[in-house]
Amino acid sequence: MSDLVHDLIFTAAHRVPGAEALVYGAERLDYAALERAVRGAAAQLLRAGLKPRERVAVYLEKRVENVAAMFGASAAGAVFVPVNPLLKAAQVAHILADCDARVLVTSSERLHGLAEVLAQCPGLRTIIVVGAAALPQAPGALQVLAWERGAAPAPGAAHPAIDADMAAILYTSGSTGKPKGVVLSHRNIVAGARSVAGYLGNTGGDRILAVLPLSFDYGLSQLTTAFHSGAAVVLINHLFARDLLKAVFAERITGLAAVPPLWIQLAQLDWPAGCSLRYLTNSGGAMPRATVAALRARLPEAELFLMYGLTEAFRSTYLPPSELARRPDSMGRAIPNAEVLVVRPDGSLCEANEPGELVHRGALVSLGYWNDPAKTAQRFRPAPGQDPALPLAELAVWSGDTVRRDEEGYLYFIGRSDDMIKVSGYRVSPAEVEEALHESGLVEEAVAFGVPHPVMGQAIVLLAVAREAGLTPALLQKECQRRLPVWMVPAHIALLPGPLPRNPNGKFDRPALRAPLVALFESE
Repeated sequence: MSDLVHDLIFTAAHRVPGAEALVYGAERLDYAALERAVRGAAAQLLRAGLKPRERVAVYLEKRVENVAAMFGASAAGAVFVPVNPLLKAAQVAHILADCDARVLVTSSERLHGLAEVLAQCPGLRTIIVVGAAALPQAPGALQVLAWERGAAPAPGAAHPAIDADMAAILYTSGSTGKPKGVVLSHRNIVAGARSVAGYLGNTGGDRILAVLPLSFDYGLSQLTTAFHSGAAVVLINHLFARDLLKAVFAERITGLAAVPPLWIQLAQLDWPAGCSLRYLTNSGGAMPRATVAALRARLPEAELFLMYGLTEAFRSTYLPPSELARRPDSMGRAIPNAEVLVVRPDGSLCEANEPGELVHRGALVSLGYWNDPAKTAQRFRPAPGQDPALPLAELAVWSGDTVRRDEEGYLYFIGRSDDMIKVSGYRVSPAEVEEALHESGLVEEAVAFGVPHPVMGQAIVLLAVAREAGLTPALLQKECQRRLPVWMVPAHIALLPGPLPRNPNGKFDRPALRAPLVALFESE
């Protein structure tokens, strides 16, 4: 069995050529047709002069050409770089320049928006435009081509690759500065697909709704998991939660992955009887208990998997649905073929229920940060507990996340090292404050964070969206005082119209929410 990313599609095409593989609107491709589209994309990239391991950036909304371009780059022996379609021109230019992209696949509308920044991308040689009736004029000396569904490359034309080679660069959100590119190998992506498909029990009968950005590791995983299993993927560029509900019923969806802000919205909808969903998965943050309860009540036949992942290690942990009632706050245990350690600052292993840093080792540990040896050395370090006689240390991902492991081996998220709030010497997890508010039933959304305070070091600020009219910050403050110890009670509460801002991956945009309030207590 091949361990190359594009072979996930090619193997399925050989095994089940007539099975539905990809749906986008009125377009429906079986695996044989999807294989032809991928081989055609690879052929066009090779004709454009693409060399081994060069980068192909794909800046499109979810559509068939997006998938064909990414997997086509892999089939050509190159590296695909999915660019979040919500990013603005300056952020896109940073990614193109940072990864030294040689080819950009985009639409004419998106290309028009990039016209003023492409000069900042000196390595770019070719732009392939999807869906244009007439090709736009080439900026500078760039070659501009129309997307083709051309013939497959001649035998031997693709550049050879092995599973240790680069396959993709995924850029993390740029909310806290310039995005950094996480380099994934073919082995990382394929091993992740096998592992996730294994514990989700995916089969060729599954139909997965691809809601999340394909530039997000969790979103890309929906494709790779489905293709590994010979399942169907339905692409959707949704606007509202109700659009997703309609798509689930129209396409008889069996698997749905989302992040907490979207699950909060979906849990508030009335789901008609007869829903086809077999499983739900959550990652990208803790799901509030109230949302867990609401989803289980509305979709009792669907199994809910709570998951945790790092872009640097693709997927890390999951909680089996059978454990959900006993430990709804847990992020579970390590996925198959991975080990997750809880480590003290001195590198020794923590005891049960002792907070420590989550360290992930195994086949999914990525190749580091593109063009950033300093950050790579900081985050990718030797795994704890190795035999000192081992001449070459195995590298693990040191996550920066604080967790604890209970006596039965289940992990619980405490907070990110850069998100933790320190109030008068007490360490406070924003998630704990937010969970208390969700349990009250008074809010639909809540985000807590710390800001500088001249006396306490930091003070807690809470921003929330009221569930019903009439709620005031004072009433919410009293509810916090009733539910939380004094050091966890927010010093400032504001009610905002919903929904709260999200970053490009659909998570709450904490840095953007925090920025206007950093100086809130400066005069005290």
